[in-house]
Amino acid sequence: MQKIRSRSRLWAAVGAAAAVAALATGCTAPDSGGGNAAPTNNTENEASGDTVTIGFSGPAADHGWLGAINAAALAEAEKYDDIDLVVAEGTNDANLQISQVETFINDGVDAIVLLPTDGAALTEVAIQAMEAGIPVINVDREFSSTFAARTTILGDNYGMGVSAGTYMCERLGDDPDAVIAEIAGIDSLPLTQDRSRGFADALEDCGLEVSNRVAADFTVQGGEAVTSQLLAAAPQIDAIWNHDDDQGIGVLTAIEAAGRDEFFMVGGAGSANAMRAIESGEGPLEATVLYPSTQAADGIRLARLIAQQRALADLVEVEVPNRIVLNAPVVTADNVDRYLPTAFES
Repeated sequence: MQKIRSRSRLWAAVGAAAAVAALATGCTAPDSGGGNAAPTNNTENEASGDTVTIGFSGPAADHGWLGAINAAALAEAEKYDDIDLVVAEGTNDANLQISQVETFINDGVDAIVLLPTDGAALTEVAIQAMEAGIPVINVDREFSSTFAARTTILGDNYGMGVSAGTYMCERLGDDPDAVIAEIAGIDSLPLTQDRSRGFADALEDCGLEVSNRVAADFTVQGGEAVTSQLLAAAPQIDAIWNHDDDQGIGVLTAIEAAGRDEFFMVGGAGSANAMRAIESGEGPLEATVLYPSTQAADGIRLARLIAQQRALADLVEVEVPNRIVLNAPVVTADNVDRYLPTAFES
C-alpha cells in the first residue's frame, strides 16, 4: 500500500491562521483529545485539527471516470496537513479488496473511504470495520446493509436518466412520433438499470418512449460496435441518449462513419472531451448529464470531518449526514464553463 502524508507548510500556516481567527471570533475548535470530544458544527473546517489516518481503496482505474475518482481523492488528501492517506492498489478483485480493508482494520486507521468493486461482496468486511469502531465512507456502489457504512455518498443514477429524459422532452415534446434511441452501459449492473428506468419515466411524463435500445460495456470499442448495429437497424432517429461519455467516444466514431446527422445526442457522466465537443457546437453531441467524479474526494473530506468529530459547516445539524446523493445536472453550451474545470479526461 502507498502512504501519502499531507505535510504542506502552506496549508499548515493557513490552518494555524484559521484556528487563531476561530478563537478570536469565539468559534470552538475541535477538541485536541480526538474521539472524546462531542461533535461540533465548526465553521472553521479548513483549520488544521488532530491528524487522522484514512485508508482509501477503490477499483482499478481502467476507465476514465474511475481514474478521475482515484486522482481526485489523492489530490484532496494532499490539501490537508492533518491527513495521512494510506492508498491500497486499485483492483477489480473483490477478494483482494476485502483483504485490503482487513489490513486497514488491523492497522487501526481512523476512517476508511471505500469504493467497492462489488458492494454486496464488500459488505461483510465493511461491517467488521464499523464494529471495530472505524467509520466507513461508502462511495458510489452501495453496500447491501445499512450497518456497513457511517456515511454513503453517491451519484444519482436514476436522476441521470430523469435529467436526460427531461431534456429530450423539452426538445421533442411537441413531436409525439419522435424516434428516441438509448445506448446503455452494462445491463446487468443496477446503475444501468436505474439510469434506464429514470430515462423511461421522464419520457413517459411527456408522452415519449424509447424506440431503439442497445447496451454496450462502458468501453470505446463496445460503444462503437453497438452504435453501428443501432444505426443499421434504425434508418431514422431524432435523439440518442448515451449513458457514458467514455464509451461515447466509440459512439461518436460510429456516427461519423455512418454519415448520420439527423439527430442530436445527449451523453452521460461528464467527461472533458464531451464537454469540449459541446462547447464547440460541432457534431451531434449537444449535452451531457453529470455523474460527478468528485465522489471519492468528497469521501476523503467527510472521513476527515467524521474522524475529527466535526460536521458540515453549512448545516445546523452537528453531525455529518449518513447519506448524500449528488445532483445530476444537464451540461450544455450555456453552462459548460461551470463544469469543465472538474471534468475528467476519457
